[in-house]
Amino acid sequence: MKPLNKNLIKGIQFVVVLVFFGFVFSFFLITPSKARILENKQSKNFDDQTKYTVFPHETHQLECNSCHKFPSSNWEKVRKEAFPDITDYPKHESCLECHREQFFLSGPKPTICSICHTNPSPNDGSRHPFDNPREIFDETPKGKAKVSDFQIHFAHDKHIDIVSRNENPFEQNRNGFTFFKASHKRSNEDSCKVCHQTYRPQDKSDEEYFSPPPKGLGDAFWLKKGTFKTVPNGHTTCFTCHNTDTGITPAQNECATCHKLKQPFPKADFDMQLAEKIGVTERFMLQSWQKRDSSGAFRHEFFSHADLSCSTCHNVNKMDTLDAKTKKVLVSSCAPCHITATSDEGGILNYEIDSRKKDAKFECVKCHISFGKMDIPNSHLKAISELGKGN
Repeated sequence: MKPLNKNLIKGIQFVVVLVFFGFVFSFFLITPSKARILENKQSKNFDDQTKYTVFPHETHQLECNSCHKFPSSNWEKVRKEAFPDITDYPKHESCLECHREQFFLSGPKPTICSICHTNPSPNDGSRHPFDNPREIFDETPKGKAKVSDFQIHFAHDKHIDIVSRNENPFEQNRNGFTFFKASHKRSNEDSCKVCHQTYRPQDKSDEEYFSPPPKGLGDAFWLKKGTFKTVPNGHTTCFTCHNTDTGITPAQNECATCHKLKQPFPKADFDMQLAEKIGVTERFMLQSWQKRDSSGAFRHEFFSHADLSCSTCHNVNKMDTLDAKTKKVLVSSCAPCHITATSDEGGILNYEIDSRKKDAKFECVKCHISFGKMDIPNSHLKAISELGKGN
């Protein structure tokens, strides 16, 4: 058999190379990606690169583990007392399946890369801090401005009787908390304190307000210390019990059990301009305040309030963190101290309502910030009338 002519070999090689690059060209540029099909359905202007500066979970609707692999390769390095967790961005292949066009047709610094990278380029791999661990991320410039796509589902009724502070130092885990069997019940108050403590308390300080109030404040609102209660801001507390060692579900890698796409919050008794004037800039305080449909005028640290049981105001067993209605505190909870059968008996609510009836422009500022300008709700009127019936 005669050997192939060198020119023929070169010709075959050229054709193979040509076919290969033709395949690559069609694969990247001609074949529509999932992302492009989706964008065409949602927007005519799918080439607008400004939309690729953020990653909206809402428009992706994928299984969490299609991008986030548990645990991340760096989980042992990010915390002092580390535990398996997702602590880093997904790999490039998670994005390339759908976003080849945005990677390869957007110039030398594709906009889409800015979601993770601080300076997208082949010579600079530096990235923004990942959203988890929250206790680290929240202190960064990006963390202070970030608004999460998610809200957290937490079933209070399943935890209230079995979670408590562990007072035995020989049994303490990394957080000083333990998980008890349902038969070993602790008081509800002990359970609440595991996750909720008074934030920025006044304690023994002479300064009652968060920042110096203006002169002649009168009854007008100015945020006081010890108003808010903390909530867990990351996985550390949750993974104390929900981990591979205990086998308690949901497991650490079952993200979607707790992380739910955020729904619109109801209107809150909040004024951003006032918050800025007071000097409130911390992410936790702003987000807590913006989610409260009741006023920031209720101060948890006030001695009369601090002595109350949490269940005096909160129906903990029915609280669903995804449903704002279940977290709402009824005005009737204020009755023992602030509502009386008649105005002559000195009830604050009675005084405010009487003042509004006399003057339609009167603002109920004893308890409210912006809601005090609204019509008096029936629940407030009913709280007084019910008390009158009792007498």
